[in-house]
Parts: sequence; C-alpha cells; structure tokens
Amino acid sequence: MARLIFVIILACTLAGRGAVAAERIYYIAADEVAWDYAPSAPTNPLTAAPFTPSERIYIDQGKSRIGHIYLKAVYRAYTDGSFTTLKPRGASETHLGILGPIIRAEVGDTITVVFRNHTRLAVGIHPHGVRYDKASEGAHYAVGSVGDGTAEMPEAGAHVRPGGEYVYHWQVPEEAGPGPADPDSVIWLYHAHDHESVDIYSGLVGAIIVTRAGRANPDGTPRDVDREFVTLFMIFDENMSPYLEDNVHRFAGRPGTVRTADEAFKEANKKHAINGFLFGNLDGLTMRRGERVRWYLLGLGNENDIHTAHWHGNTVIHGGHRTDTVGLLPATTDVVDMRPENIGTWLFHCHVTDHMAGGMMTRYTVTE
Repeated sequence: MARLIFVIILACTLAGRGAVAAERIYYIAADEVAWDYAPSAPTNPLTAAPFTPSERIYIDQGKSRIGHIYLKAVYRAYTDGSFTTLKPRGASETHLGILGPIIRAEVGDTITVVFRNHTRLAVGIHPHGVRYDKASEGAHYAVGSVGDGTAEMPEAGAHVRPGGEYVYHWQVPEEAGPGPADPDSVIWLYHAHDHESVDIYSGLVGAIIVTRAGRANPDGTPRDVDREFVTLFMIFDENMSPYLEDNVHRFAGRPGTVRTADEAFKEANKKHAINGFLFGNLDGLTMRRGERVRWYLLGLGNENDIHTAHWHGNTVIHGGHRTDTVGLLPATTDVVDMRPENIGTWLFHCHVTDHMAGGMMTRYTVTE
C-alpha cells in the first residue's frame, strides 16, 4: 500500500510539472556596510579624467558634504544558519553591487528564507510575485480591528528587531512564473517594508528569479540562456535614509556646518545609480559574442524614478519586439534577451538627461 501511495504521488507530481518540486533554502541577513557609490573617485571611468565640477556635486566630500561613501543596510547571503560565514559571490554575480542575493526558484518550488537582522533598524523582507500567507508577507499594516477598537495587526515578519531572526515561507505557483508570452524566466523584487519609503533608501533591495517548470538547471538558473544580468535603476535618496544623521557625523568634514534642509546638500545626496554605482563604476557586465544573454531590469523609488534603460552597440528582444531602450517605473520589472554581435565596450545607461548627468551610466563589454 505504501508503495502504491508513493507511485500515485510521484505520478501526480510529474504530470503536474515535469520535475520534482524542491525546497530552496536561503540564509540572508541585513548587514550594515560603508557603501561606496564611486570607488574610482577622483577619476570618472567613463572619461578616464577627473570628475567635472557638475559631476563632483554627487561625488565630493567636504565640510558640509557627505561625499560618495555612506553607511547603508544591505541584504547578504550566508552559508548556513549560524550566520558566521558570508557566502562568496561568484564571477557571474560581481555586477549585482548593492543588490541582495538572487533568490532562485522553479515553478512548483517552495522558498524558505532564514533571516537575521544585524542592523540597528527593525526590518524584514517583503517579496513580490510569489505566494505567501500573512505570517510571511513581510509587510506591517492593520487588517481590521478587535473588539476594543484597537487595530488588528498580525505578525508578518516586517519589523524583525535588531539581532532577531525570522523564517519566511513562500510558494512558487504557476502564476508566480513566466506567462505564455514570457521567456523561460521572470524576475520579482524583494525589499524591506516596515517603513517602505525609508527602508528601500537604506539599501535593502534584492531580486527573485523564477524559471518555468522543468526549464531550470539544478542551481535554479534557466537553461535557455548562457548569461544573466540583473540591473536596478534607482535614485538612492540619502536624504530619506534612516542613516542620514549617522552619515553626516561620520563622513561630513564639519558636521556642525551641515544644514539638512539646504537644497544643494539634498541634491548631493541623490545618488542616480545602477546597482548602487555612479558614473561607470558598475563592473562585471561582460559577455561573449553570440551568447544568449538575459537582462533583468528593475525599477524602484518615487515619482522621480522614471527610467529608460538604453544599450549602445546592440539591441534586445522585448515582448517579441526588437528595441534598444526599455522604460521602467517604480516597482516594475522587465526581462529582455540579447544576442550580442557587435564586439566592443558600449554604454548602458538611463536616457533621462537629468539622470545621466547624475551618474546613472555604466558600460558593458562584448568579447570575441
């Protein structure tokens, strides 16, 4: 009888998705780091010359300016639940920059995230796209009221206290995966959501990649591509960061002279970044001619974060159409495929002029 039950369960599983579902476990912590938006300073990698006066607005540290290094919170992967050893990033992940670890799953899988908060803030993880119950939503808000009129706010893992841990369980049903017109993988955001308008500016942002059932390699990567790149277009408004006061005292030359309401100070703190880097400081976007390359595009922020990702030198397939520019709005994601044929190093940037002037530019390279 036991053997019969096993055969029935296995047959149903294979019929439903063509592969055996897996539980994919991730150990992720929120860590505080000193993040450098422009490690090349004082040189602009795009010009191989010193930053110009207009570029230095976003780069220079001074008596009343923070500069290009800020205290931030980021998601980082660890090897196990002891959270003692960081999981190293491979060569294919060097371009991720400020983004948290890529969470991968195939349709039908379950994702378990063991989270520890190493920051001084109360934060958690809220996923887009996947299925969860209230306890794993990672967002804190009232769902009703109890008899005495107080708000009913169930625990959802949105505000894990400093030093605390929480476990999230997310399901990956068919509706979380690629649709009929999608390629074999799609992307979703995850981010802190206790005070979302503040938490994202602290740096707590990452991505989930879901592959069509039966179309993933054992590590979760899609089989139909040779290389993947994930890019976040976002103006990190450090004026909104919960670390603003700490950054003033730590990095401004004379903190007592800083006037946080000053418009010039506020403008200097708006970092027009791709994966947390300015003016060509994002590295690792390298591919070979003819490879099947999948680009995942992410947008996040406020009404100023209307972006147009533009590739020089090569084109992409977007929704069945060929283009070289894709629009992004806050909290949107997109996927495009490229077969690069034009060898060389090419500009990849937001085509909004103000964003280009602020540094939302980098390069990608196609080799033989």
